[in-house]
Amino acid sequence: MNSRAFEGLLEHPQGGTPVVGKVDRDAGLVEGLRRQDSAAAEALVATYGDRVYRLAIRITSNEQDAEEVAQDALWTAARKIDTFKGESAFGSWLYRITANAAYQKLRSRQAKRHEVSWDDLAPSFDDRGHHLEPAGDWSGRIEEPALQTELRAVLATAIDQLPTEYRTAFVLHDVEGLSNPEIAETLNISLPAVKSRVHRSRLFLRHRLAEYLAAA
Repeated sequence: MNSRAFEGLLEHPQGGTPVVGKVDRDAGLVEGLRRQDSAAAEALVATYGDRVYRLAIRITSNEQDAEEVAQDALWTAARKIDTFKGESAFGSWLYRITANAAYQKLRSRQAKRHEVSWDDLAPSFDDRGHHLEPAGDWSGRIEEPALQTELRAVLATAIDQLPTEYRTAFVLHDVEGLSNPEIAETLNISLPAVKSRVHRSRLFLRHRLAEYLAAA
């Protein structure tokens, strides 16, 4: 489990959004890919290989599918680099290719996995997305070293239970560090939709952690 997501939930207990300054440093990489430079292709894999795999496996929940999606996404990005117009960050463009490939893989495989639908989660929230059952204050226990590994495992399981569209938004934001506008561009959804999905995902995940701690 990536520590950014875990620490983000602990540092922002009310679901607040950390401010992240984004600078696209991929201009040289993009130019190299346009020149079909083999070193640029290697740099693409080295820089984004693990990232696109993490996103792919969060969407598909299958290692083989995720590997295929990651390879396809990187190959597509290199082959279709001339379609990248620079209107968004290169990373956002690549994540969008990855997400689309992963969704297509899910449809083609007709994946049947147990997944919590938002309708299943919604009764726990009011119309403004606030939890009707406060998760309780467990801030005093999160520093216990013995709980760290267990909590990360609980969080990883809870993330996998999120509906695909919520899980994707959460991973892009709290794991990969994309801004809300970048996620909106990547997933082709509105900015309010991004904020809602990330916020509700955090509430759900915090509730799962609170349930675990209450039973521990």
